Amino acid sequence: MNDRKRAAQARVYGKVQGVGYRIWARGEATGLGLTGWVRNERDGSVTAWLAGTDAAVSAMIERLWQGPAGASVSWIDAEELETWNEPRDFRIVA
Repeated sequence: MNDRKRAAQARVYGKVQGVGYRIWARGEATGLGLTGWVRNERDGSVTAWLAGTDAAVSAMIERLWQGPAGASVSWIDAEELETWNEPRDFRIVA
């Protein structure tokens, strides 16, 4: 198991607002032991900021492709973050 810490930001495009995507993402991230946040963007996308073990961050990025019932993900733009201040929990932010 890889315990190396990692942080990434993922922007999720498609039908991801108005379908409970942020609530679903918070539940998935918490279950994986991740910290960070998720928010809606003005262009209709959703951004997720993820911090945790390498394996957990990778798993969450894969799960973001699924989303909750009613979501339809067309694209994810994910990038690694070099430095970060790791939050204590995973939140939905405005």
